[in-house]
Amino acid sequence: MAPRGRFSAEFADAVESVIQQRRDIRGNHFTSKPIPDAVYQRILNAGLHAPSVGFSQPWRFVTIKEQATKEQISDSFEQKNREGEACFTDEKQSLYRRLKLEGIKESPINLAVFYAPNDGPVLGQTAMPDMGRFSVVCAIENMWLMARALNVGIGWVSILDPKVVKAAVKAPDTWELVGYLCLGYTDDFPEIPELKALGWDKQRELSEVLFDEVCPSNG
Repeated sequence: MAPRGRFSAEFADAVESVIQQRRDIRGNHFTSKPIPDAVYQRILNAGLHAPSVGFSQPWRFVTIKEQATKEQISDSFEQKNREGEACFTDEKQSLYRRLKLEGIKESPINLAVFYAPNDGPVLGQTAMPDMGRFSVVCAIENMWLMARALNVGIGWVSILDPKVVKAAVKAPDTWELVGYLCLGYTDDFPEIPELKALGWDKQRELSEVLFDEVCPSNG
């Protein structure tokens, strides 16, 4: 009998496969098939089991299904997307124009993920105050991987004005938007991440990002 909490090699292979096949899904790949409540709850519960500094659990989730709210947030995306396009030039700008970078209106569920700061000091956060925000990112990653394991697509939209999202869902002033997620079933999980396939950038090898003892002088 294996010690409690140990997993098989086959289970580890399955986890590795989910990680490697996670994809950022865009609006042109979402279908209209609704996500069952039980499936959505499993995704949210995965977020609840993320690590958090000082067991602070600073994440807050707001489900968005109303089309009017999606339209309001989509308008913010359109404005910020135009501004983002202007930051690139030549081939990158041309490629930027071709990309479908969100699925706000097409996905059945939108999920705004906020960081809610603690009123007092948090264990493990006194020297690195951003650890609370990083904890929320861990919750997002947990949900993303669970969704992939359940064959549900997620797209993370970062080209937004956080103030617009906060106003749309009437979030408290102290909450900070960390992630805006689009969830839905998809007609395809691409074999290769879209931006990699399009040549936006190259996949870094472990040898390029792992250093022994000291960092290289040129960064």
